[in-house]
Amino acid sequence: MIEFNPRDLEWQRRYEQNDTPWDKGNPSPPLVRYIERNAISGRILVPGCGRGHEVRALAQQADFTVVGIDLSPVAIADAARLTAQAGLETKASFLVGDFFQLSPDLIGTFDWMVEHTCFCAIEPHQRPDYVNATSSALRPGGKVFGIFYLNPDTETGPPFAVSKEELNQLFAPHFNLLAEWVPAESFPGRENRELIRIMQKR
Repeated sequence: MIEFNPRDLEWQRRYEQNDTPWDKGNPSPPLVRYIERNAISGRILVPGCGRGHEVRALAQQADFTVVGIDLSPVAIADAARLTAQAGLETKASFLVGDFFQLSPDLIGTFDWMVEHTCFCAIEPHQRPDYVNATSSALRPGGKVFGIFYLNPDTETGPPFAVSKEELNQLFAPHFNLLAEWVPAESFPGRENRELIRIMQKR
């Protein structure tokens, strides 16, 4: 059973006060580079989307329909406004909600899920629930493009560090690992500290 996490209210407060140092104002460089060179098509979910920078980067590609979800109504309002300003509102939509408790109409409807900063932001004990939610959201054969933060500059988090071994343990029962690499480009301060994984639901 998923329990209420008091930190959920903390995320909302931080968006209300614009205390969001993780928001760089642009989509993650590794994601941008990947979609420049590789085709992703279908319906895509971005959990913990914040102000929707990754959602808009994906929506700019012709074959994408993207859904962003976040706990913070302020973040989602900003995301919807910025997306409308970019003329992408027909390709991208946003929901205020809990990724761990997706509505039934979203279960099993996505071809891809894009992970960036959600996994490292949740409490480590929630990670098995994150994997289950990911598997539930994807269609059979659906894929994950994940940008995982290996060793952030904090011991207490968020963001919380993750290891390859933990990723293997968590995802292997549900997903096959298709590719893995350290991105050549990252936001300043994250160089050589991120790991890209593409995984496919069994």
